[in-house]
Amino acid sequence: MKKIFTLAACLAWGVAGSVLAQETFPRNGVYDERPGLVVFTNATIHTDYKTTLENATLLIRNGKVEAVGTAVKIPAGAVVVDAKGKHIYPGLVDMFSSYGMPEVKRSTRNWMSPPQMETAKQGAFSWNQAIRPETNAAELFKVDAKQAEELRKLGFGAVLAVHPDGIARGTAALVTLAEKRENEVVVLDKAAGALSFDKGSSTQDYPNSLMGAVALLRQTYLDVQWNSQNAGKEQNISLKAFADAAKYPQIFEAGNKLNVLRADKVGDEFNVQYIIKGEGDEYQMLPQIKAAKAPLILSLNFPEPYHVEDVYDARRVTLSDMKHWEMAPANAALLQKEGITFAFTAADLKDKKDFLPNLRKAIQFGLPEEEALKALTATPAKLLKAESLVGSLNKGMLANFLITSGNLFADDNIILENWVQGNQYKITDVFTDVRGVYTLKMGQQPERKLLVEGTPAKPELRVIGPDTVKGKIAFNGSLVTISFTKDKKSTESIRLSGWLNEKNMQGEGKLPDATDVKWTALYSAALTQQAKKDAEKKAAPVAYGPMIYPFAAYGTAALPQQETVLIKNATVWTNEKEGKLENADVLLKNGKISKVGKNLSESGARVIDGTGKHVTPGIIDEHSHIALNGVNEATQSVTAEVRMEDVVDSESINIYRQLAGGVTTSQLLHGSANPIGGQSAIIKLRWGKSPQELLVEGGAPFIKFALGENVKQSNRNNATIRFPQSRMGVEQVYVDAFQRAKEYDQVWKSHNKLSKRAQANTPAPRRDLELETLVEILEGKRFITCHSYVQSEINMMMRVADQMGFKINTFTHILEGYKVADKMRERGIGGGTFADWWAYKMEVKDAIPQNAGLMSQVGVVTAINSDDAEMARRLNQEAAKSIKYTGMSEEDALKLITLNPARLLHLDERMGSLKPGKDADVVLWNEHPLSIYARPEKTFVDGIVYFDAERDLQLRADQERERMRLTQKMLAAKASGEKTQTPANKKTTVLHCEEHEEEEGTSYLAY
Repeated sequence: MKKIFTLAACLAWGVAGSVLAQETFPRNGVYDERPGLVVFTNATIHTDYKTTLENATLLIRNGKVEAVGTAVKIPAGAVVVDAKGKHIYPGLVDMFSSYGMPEVKRSTRNWMSPPQMETAKQGAFSWNQAIRPETNAAELFKVDAKQAEELRKLGFGAVLAVHPDGIARGTAALVTLAEKRENEVVVLDKAAGALSFDKGSSTQDYPNSLMGAVALLRQTYLDVQWNSQNAGKEQNISLKAFADAAKYPQIFEAGNKLNVLRADKVGDEFNVQYIIKGEGDEYQMLPQIKAAKAPLILSLNFPEPYHVEDVYDARRVTLSDMKHWEMAPANAALLQKEGITFAFTAADLKDKKDFLPNLRKAIQFGLPEEEALKALTATPAKLLKAESLVGSLNKGMLANFLITSGNLFADDNIILENWVQGNQYKITDVFTDVRGVYTLKMGQQPERKLLVEGTPAKPELRVIGPDTVKGKIAFNGSLVTISFTKDKKSTESIRLSGWLNEKNMQGEGKLPDATDVKWTALYSAALTQQAKKDAEKKAAPVAYGPMIYPFAAYGTAALPQQETVLIKNATVWTNEKEGKLENADVLLKNGKISKVGKNLSESGARVIDGTGKHVTPGIIDEHSHIALNGVNEATQSVTAEVRMEDVVDSESINIYRQLAGGVTTSQLLHGSANPIGGQSAIIKLRWGKSPQELLVEGGAPFIKFALGENVKQSNRNNATIRFPQSRMGVEQVYVDAFQRAKEYDQVWKSHNKLSKRAQANTPAPRRDLELETLVEILEGKRFITCHSYVQSEINMMMRVADQMGFKINTFTHILEGYKVADKMRERGIGGGTFADWWAYKMEVKDAIPQNAGLMSQVGVVTAINSDDAEMARRLNQEAAKSIKYTGMSEEDALKLITLNPARLLHLDERMGSLKPGKDADVVLWNEHPLSIYARPEKTFVDGIVYFDAERDLQLRADQERERMRLTQKMLAAKASGEKTQTPANKKTTVLHCEEHEEEEGTSYLAY
């Protein structure tokens, strides 16, 4: 039988000019058209991820599969290749690649540069540079021989070429990795639409935050709908291209697990099922990822172990990073067990050579080999609607396939050749696994045994004779060279050269005495039957530590559960007409406060002895910025379209820390970078739950407004372009915004008054997320929390509200509230303030610690809030300061952080006091709650103990043991030769409303 390595030249002409011939291109020279007819026989052929044929034949012609099976008739004139002992697999498909795409140069602008308010792109395109759906990857695509070779070595035959620039990225092209002209390798010029949350190369200010990116994408969907229904009103190439791209599968590069959920939420809103590319941490929120029902593109970019020899270095590695290092390879296996559809990509790998080793590692961690092959062939083909072209070896499909020495996923397997569109690309010169036991005969010399060991790619030689000596064996195609010494005492080499015929070797050589000899090495057996069994034996899945919720410090293997709890004999601060009850009981049942009184009992309840302890409602922080991925969309004067709920970070350690301070509910506000900021998110601190599960169900919607230095940008360098630049201009922003909102509302009301028939024949007005939010305020459906300091501006804001017909719910900060408390009371405006912050900038020079007490005395509903992650841990002490400064009663002081903020948030029917029927948000204190020595022993949210002081001590001990276990495992990994990484210096930022998160990751405080 002929061997494939003897046919390289033959195959070169056999496929020349055969596949997708350039019929429209002129040629300079002789035409040489041949059918590219090649037959591979006697192979183990994996026609798809679940079908394997033994001793089968594959017939390809003109770059496509013509036949495959065990009874294929070989046509005359075919080049026949005996692939006995080899495996043939469909070529792999990477559905997220930047192959052939121009480099994207990211924006280098930062907060020191003058802002760019409008797009710099000329033409009838989107108003925003990050919206670029008119981009067509096929038009930018250029064959890159170096990149193609690198990907072919990994087994890929086709990739989806995505231009990774912008939020709306246009269409991606399915291309092969053949080294031909671009028009020959582009299989589908528009195979998918591409999106992300990353603005890419855009130098335009908006958006400068994740929430801004979400809002921009949502508004773009609405504008596309409006544009398609209002032909001729606006010629917008981008919107039309976006609509066109929507016809194809939509691939969303999201990033981390929380962004996967954010992307899916946007898709759900607009009835689009995204295929989402994640970051490899999806297993950490498995229930939520499963519920999203989105196909995923999984990275195999597993983290390296950290340098942890130095105990100080080890302390810089977070527990979540340590656990992710250990568990990341299990990501695919855990997703597969839940029935989640996914494909693999080589994207994100710093060294593409890590792809196959990491894929094998994923299999070692429990991913079935069949599923691994599916994720690289059938799944990406199906998701791209290209299953008739790639992903399997059926008749009529592209002749993209691999020839391997054995099982593709075996550690010692070698990809021998990668055929793309019927073109042969040799990956390695080794075609045969020559390992085994041989009988060596050299002329008249005594027979010896040759043991060929090692791997197919790097065989090692031992010669057994009078002595056992090591030798060298090397292959160059079918040619073989061998050298060894006669025995251990000898230094003179025996040199043999020859060729390989199946597994037998023969040729000529020279002995140390210069004698020429003919030699043969005849294959006799595998090394040992046990060795063969060991090679075939399936390794048990790798063990790893427990999953924790959340995947962060102080996460637990199981979330705490709701239970019936009876707290006995405590001092109970009801915040109701009953006041403070001594030696009283509180019953928590089904997440609610069931009873408050004395001598209570409940069958099956867990009884907690409250003797000497105090029970209060959970603390409510009316003004917070914890648990957010960014605080300010600081680029425009009005950003009412952005939503804090889009960027809630449920794994922020500040949630746990504030539970330890008795906080159960927080309003997460936008910052104060603009007069009209973003929509608030009100969360309960349900540690371990997802961002969506933190949101207070049915809570009243709020929005952040701001006055003062920040909004006129007096604290920002080079900020001389964005209006307003003065306090006078701030007033005009409000008047203008609400005037536009009124006009917008009137347009919609006029449209909605039309008959159904007339509405059907009249295009609806354009939906504007910014103005819709302002209309909600005018209609009393959304409430304003306004950042404020100076009396004159507070008066101005109240006048504007009166003039434009809306109400202000709360002035927050309001350190000069004592000057305008009577006017606030008249309008029903509440105040959220600090207890004694002052003198940190000129605007607060008139702040006094009596402010909260004075506003309360006038009749303003007043709360003490934090605006600071650290202060929120001691709001009980902040409330107590009003007792010192104004003689406020203890019960009224406690209401500053419980019932009053509940009233400001329109949640007082559900929380803020210990009244039967309200949510069981309760704190058990070790002593008087307004004492500086008070500590929460247990913090309940919805009747669930989310913080327990005793459990906290156990968690700390458990964490230290887990860190030590992982440290030892990392040390062992380094000792075994694994590459390691240095712990990063992670920046921890405590966010305030006046902090600006900039696009380059810089930030600064602007008090």
